[in-house]
Amino acid sequence: MSTPETQGKKPPQFTSFKPALVPQDDCCCDSQCASTVAPADAVLDARYSWVVNGMDCAACARKVETAAAQVAGVKKAKVVFATEKLLVEADEDVRTQVEKAVSAAGYTLRGEDTPQANAADSRWKENLPLIVLIVMMAISWGLEQFNHPFGNLAFIATTLVGLYPIARQALRLIKSGSWFAIETLMSVAALGALFIGATAEAAMVLLLFLIGERLEGWAANRARQGVSALMALKPDTAVRVRDGQRETVAQKDLQPGDVIEVAAGGRLPADGKLLTPFASFDESALTGESIPVERSAGESVPAGATSADRLVQLSVISKPGDSAIDRILRLIEEAEERRAPIERFIDRFSRIYTPAIMAVALLVTLVPPLLFAASWEEWIYKGLTLLLIGCPCALVISTPAAITSGLATAARQGALIKGGAALEQLGLIRQMAFDKTGTLTLGKPQVTRIIPAAELAEDALLALAASVEQGSTHPLAQAIVREAQQRQLAIPQAKAQRTLVGSGIEAEVDGQSIVICAAGKIPADAQQAQIQQLENEGNTVVLVTRDETLLGILALRDTVRQEARQAVDGLRELGIQGIILTGDNPRAAKAIADELGMTYRANLLPADKVKEVTALNAQGPLAMVGDGINDAPAMKAAAMGIAMGSGTDVALETADAALTHNRLTGLVQMIRLARATHANVRQNIAIALGLKGIFLVTTLLGMTGLWLAVLADTGATVLVTLNALRLLRRK
Repeated sequence: MSTPETQGKKPPQFTSFKPALVPQDDCCCDSQCASTVAPADAVLDARYSWVVNGMDCAACARKVETAAAQVAGVKKAKVVFATEKLLVEADEDVRTQVEKAVSAAGYTLRGEDTPQANAADSRWKENLPLIVLIVMMAISWGLEQFNHPFGNLAFIATTLVGLYPIARQALRLIKSGSWFAIETLMSVAALGALFIGATAEAAMVLLLFLIGERLEGWAANRARQGVSALMALKPDTAVRVRDGQRETVAQKDLQPGDVIEVAAGGRLPADGKLLTPFASFDESALTGESIPVERSAGESVPAGATSADRLVQLSVISKPGDSAIDRILRLIEEAEERRAPIERFIDRFSRIYTPAIMAVALLVTLVPPLLFAASWEEWIYKGLTLLLIGCPCALVISTPAAITSGLATAARQGALIKGGAALEQLGLIRQMAFDKTGTLTLGKPQVTRIIPAAELAEDALLALAASVEQGSTHPLAQAIVREAQQRQLAIPQAKAQRTLVGSGIEAEVDGQSIVICAAGKIPADAQQAQIQQLENEGNTVVLVTRDETLLGILALRDTVRQEARQAVDGLRELGIQGIILTGDNPRAAKAIADELGMTYRANLLPADKVKEVTALNAQGPLAMVGDGINDAPAMKAAAMGIAMGSGTDVALETADAALTHNRLTGLVQMIRLARATHANVRQNIAIALGLKGIFLVTTLLGMTGLWLAVLADTGATVLVTLNALRLLRRK
């Protein structure tokens, strides 16, 4: 009684979240690559990774990428700002050269397993230049009040002290290929200000710049908190049980087959199969599901889940670095490689924008004095101010800050979106096609009606049918047995069970022959109208007979998910029309479609689904939601493929997004979040360019000076970052 749609489905499993990009060399899939030297002939097409220290914003990430990309032999260098990781693909061992190149650019690399330096010491070193500059600025200002020459000299000394680390970093970045970094612009502006005698403003520019850098670093850390919290879900150690002895081992030393013990309230260090008879697990950090999930012995539990109520034992089923959390983190890393079109455009634009502004600043400095005999000092000052306005930091960070926050919020809500491109496309969706079985429905038939035809009670008829079906693997048979067990009925023992090919099943119960078969296999004229009505409602009808006498009718149907109607209504409010594409029969499809208020197409093979999706996609951007192998081609053909978390591996690999919690209302949340993210990006770009445009005009009119230009830059950067952080607070 299977349909094309129900074939190829698998039981729910969380472990199907796997990365689309797999490291090409086993040596290089973990942090040991940063420290373990492999033979030269064994590192072809290797992928190395490090943790980067010293980055404040997305612009810093670009500088690290540029430095690493300059190394000979590097094919690709990518910084994942969300996890502070540098990923390098190379055709030879380039670890030493990459570490030297990044160090020369002013940043440091460490292996992922290398312990981080003491946070307090690190913060003290980072803030020391700012503290020194604040103290010197206060002293200079005090001297200026009493003695101008001394005050002027003090401001010069303050500027030189503040300029030293910035100029040194500018030289490093120039050598590593980043010619138009903010450090370079600041150095030129400060030296130019000293040259024309604006010593107090030169010092103030550097002070405001360093304050802005610290604010950017704080905001960036807030943006990464969602990913950091995910990385912290796995405990560093685990209790392993061997031969009845318990030992504490590092989480990375766990191997498939190891038996681990987790106390009540403890988190799982790896994916495991439950050995304890039953237990409750809080999986909210991974799926967004706030209610603890009941698990029985043999069921899989993802790493990062918390044992809610008891001490449990599990058998490890994930390899080191391949748990549910690791796979989600890899998806986040890959997501940053799938950058949104608008992000790629802004990146290209910013590379042109800064040199263009520098050229304009040079013209502003030279043309009025040379052609119109204007004051050199006045126009040099305006040129230096324009130079600071040319910093692209706020523009560069405007898009990735919003997209990173959007992706982190989606992951916290139980939705994995594979990159900025997918997030942007999601916001454009105007239609949504649904697979039926396992997507809109639970994918598990249930008994909906029990109609005795003889002198039998409902429970007696159900117990008799369950007796015959007990032990069968057919979904309908399992639904009948499950219903009898839920009603706590005494199920009689059946004998001589045999399948009737193309008809049903027969068994002997209490010496009598009981047959269960599909409607239409035996005459049932008196009940034909009732059977027809049940089938019109989308039920599958089976008949129970004893010695060729009809005992009763059982109706079964796959039930709609509890939240399906709410999800469909929510999508309709967003202007998104839903349609069911199913391989099931038209009666079953119509019953579900009528219940949800949707249109449908039935009796579709996978190739038919692709045709329907292609036709619908031509009318407007369409997302295909499914969970089976047969849904994968349609998901690929759609503008956006969305997989249910309980679906097959193929569906999850094909999809552009996945719901880990299987709640259809997550689709509404995803669309709203995608649209909010796009609005945030547009706001950020408007802030970044708007402030620069305003200060460009006011500078040429002589209304604003150097220190306000710095505020325009650092203020815009902080504003767009804080604006992006609003997405992290979305419920």
